[in-house]
Amino acid sequence: MPKTFMDLVNEARSRIKEIDAAQAARELDAGGIAVVDVREPDEFRQGHLPGAINIPRGVAEMGVPQVLPDREARIILYCAGGNRSALAADNLVQMGYGNVASLSGGFQGWVRAGQAVSR
Repeated sequence: MPKTFMDLVNEARSRIKEIDAAQAARELDAGGIAVVDVREPDEFRQGHLPGAINIPRGVAEMGVPQVLPDREARIILYCAGGNRSALAADNLVQMGYGNVASLSGGFQGWVRAGQAVSR
């Protein structure tokens, strides 16, 4: 039986680490992490996590190694709702990135949690 998008997302989630907005905010406050927004540029321009860099999901596997070559660096990925970032995180883990997490609930969850947004 063919897999759906959500089948792929759920499989990815079983292999990656997800963190909530509170944990992501604590890590941002502590510093020393990279935050990657895998949404499209127009979504990014509407608002994003403070300090985030935009590397769209479609090019994440090429773009992240160019910008973040250290495969041990702490990277938090997010998208609108947490699905695209789960897929991207899964691929980065398969590429040897050992300290990657996806933001559960994505940007929407971040905003619902009352966290700061940059524009």
